Amino acid sequence: MEESRQLESSIDRLLNEEKQMRLAENVAGTRKAATEILKLCFEAKDWKLLNEQILNLSKKRGQLKQAVQSMVQQAMQYIDQTPDIETRVELIKTLLNVSAGKIYVEIERARLTKKLAKIKEEQGLIAEAADLMQEVAVETFGAMAKTEKIAFILEQVRLCLDRRDFVRAQILSRKINPRVFDADTKKEKKKPREGDNMVEEAPADIPTLLELKRIYYELMIRYYSHNNEYIEICRSYKAIYDIPSVKENPEQWIPVLRKICWFLALAPHDPMQSSLLNATLEDKKLSEIPDFKMLLKQIVTMEVIQWTSLWNKYKDEFESEKNMIGGSLGDKAGEDLKLRIIEHNILVVSKYYSRITLKRLAELLCLTTEEAEKHLSEMVVSKALIAKIDRPSGIICFQIVKDSNEILNSWATNLEKLLDLVEKSCHQIHKETMVHKAALRA
Repeated sequence: MEESRQLESSIDRLLNEEKQMRLAENVAGTRKAATEILKLCFEAKDWKLLNEQILNLSKKRGQLKQAVQSMVQQAMQYIDQTPDIETRVELIKTLLNVSAGKIYVEIERARLTKKLAKIKEEQGLIAEAADLMQEVAVETFGAMAKTEKIAFILEQVRLCLDRRDFVRAQILSRKINPRVFDADTKKEKKKPREGDNMVEEAPADIPTLLELKRIYYELMIRYYSHNNEYIEICRSYKAIYDIPSVKENPEQWIPVLRKICWFLALAPHDPMQSSLLNATLEDKKLSEIPDFKMLLKQIVTMEVIQWTSLWNKYKDEFESEKNMIGGSLGDKAGEDLKLRIIEHNILVVSKYYSRITLKRLAELLCLTTEEAEKHLSEMVVSKALIAKIDRPSGIICFQIVKDSNEILNSWATNLEKLLDLVEKSCHQIHKETMVHKAALRA
């Protein structure tokens, strides 16, 4: 009781002092008096009184911004020292209430929201945690450090992925420009000019820019895996592979390079896939995993691949990916790999044949005629190749049917080339004749 009375009398004395300083607009004095009140409550371990005083002081008429900012920052130091979760949540909610709508404590509010979201996540309330994080738009905070902003947005994306809200996860991920990770961190920071907004230093627990790059692309792999966007997954792994810390460590780059090779094999044939495939084959480090170099060479080479022999060779490697960095390739990956090999074989056949029977195509692909026709039709629909099937006669034609104008234009071009060759030949004959005549006269 005696201690309680002493605390009340000390707080009353400081409240009077705070009032005088506030009315006199003494920033340092108001700030000191307000923080001393909070300190007394904390030392007495009276958490209820602490919450009351924070609310009371922040609502005082004409309360100075600096005093509110100091109070919030002071109270944030006490969060980790609370005796239980309920007290911690209550203190965080009090501080969030005080900082609501105040630009000068927006960074503190963002950090408090992150703490509360983490508690909710630990309690298994992922949807609530995600909703809390989405309320804060850190990209508009001018004074927040770049790395802290990125880390906050990545946390928002992660929570959306955890609750399987893929649409919102994509929207949030677009707030980060991947080019920001390529910024040169070694360059010295320019000293701020007078009148410039001061950017706060990021807290110690915030990862570096390169660590954030890896987190970002790992989250993007999770997002693209939802729709089996293999080429985008491959590009994400390529970005992780290019991180210096990964390239220097064989234990890290070998599993990542394996993933790049697998997803290149799984990606549908298009210019992007072809470009990445050739760039990966030129990588000297690929020779350290020869089986995967052979896999990519088979895909590049215009020869029919036997699916059974290929699967027997790579089945163990495919299944061992579960224990590698990034985990398994997905449930559909095995089926999609077979589909890609069939598509590759159809493209090879279209290069070597202008016309072929459906039966012969099915034999080359080791499929039934119905399956061969189905896969060929799908490729024609997706515009991967041009073909026409004469179903009554069972003949496939890979030639492009030209209209009359194209045929006439090609003839005209050929005639022009022929006449040009004739003219050059006549000129050479005339030249040789003149040289011989001159030699005879001499």
